Amino acid sequence: MATTIWTGSISFGLVTVPVRLVPATKSRDVSFHQLQEGTGARIRYRRVSEATGEEVSTDQIVKGYDLGGGQYVVIEPDELAALAPKASKQIEIEDFVDLDQIDPLYFDNPYYVVPDKNAAKPYQLLVRAMEELRKVAIGRVVLRSKERLVAIRPLDGMLCIEMMRYADEVLPHAGLAGEEGEVSERELAMARQLVESLAGDFEPERYHDEYREQLLDLIDRKAAGEQIVAQPQAQEPAKVLDLMAALEASLARASESGAAAGAAADDGTGAEVAPKRASAAKKAPAKKSAAAAQIAAAPKSRSARKAPTKAAATKAGAKKAPAKKTAAKASTADASAKERSA
Repeated sequence: MATTIWTGSISFGLVTVPVRLVPATKSRDVSFHQLQEGTGARIRYRRVSEATGEEVSTDQIVKGYDLGGGQYVVIEPDELAALAPKASKQIEIEDFVDLDQIDPLYFDNPYYVVPDKNAAKPYQLLVRAMEELRKVAIGRVVLRSKERLVAIRPLDGMLCIEMMRYADEVLPHAGLAGEEGEVSERELAMARQLVESLAGDFEPERYHDEYREQLLDLIDRKAAGEQIVAQPQAQEPAKVLDLMAALEASLARASESGAAAGAAADDGTGAEVAPKRASAAKKAPAKKSAAAAQIAAAPKSRSARKAPTKAAATKAGAKKAPAKKTAAKASTADASAKERSA
């Protein structure tokens, strides 16, 4: 069962919907402990006075705001408590806005909004009304002693709440893109054509954290007793960008990839060949040798992943070529037989 991080209600007008918030995401980052080399002992940190070098107990520690130059403003715990927002069990909707008006920069962490067991009807009423009007609710909630601005939006028949950043937390971007360069119509047309050739539907399951997968594989292999020797990765020299040449090469590669994928699909093998070869490539490093296992330090490039499909299509075409020659020989033999009979 999902962990509840907040319980309360959403109110709009005179309607109140009892709800609870549960996490919508989970971090998959791989974390490490610091150990002493040779002994494996854990490294611990202690609170030490910068002046005396002695350890300081927590009851002797206060909070100070750095003014710079070694000067601090000390804030007492009771002063912080007096300013802390009062815990509230209600999210009061202040506005309904269009989702397109909110830049994704303002979104922080998402949570699922789950209705109480006796609040299914008003919950679905709010969901359907927001779906039909394509609106997002803006409100506030006190979460972990901090008042947060939130956006509540419909998501596949339920509600999702997004913790938002305040306007002064989003940095201005004016001038970061540099001076606007002149773009020719031909360059723009080729750029559009390249974008259209790569356009498709967003399928999140297609994308993987390849670094994390390789790191976990490395951990598993070392835990199994395999000795690993990492190969140094050579740095490629910086290339001078020729915009037109890069656009033309990108379009050519996109066309070749599309043609190869189409040929493999016609052959009925395109959907199976590439995944099998990819899985075989991932399993290859697991073989142990007396010396050491070799690790590819960098993830495969996009063009490298597509190469097996192209190769499969080329081989399929090569296998079909003899059939044409056989047919040609058969027609020649039939013609000779007819002449002899005549």
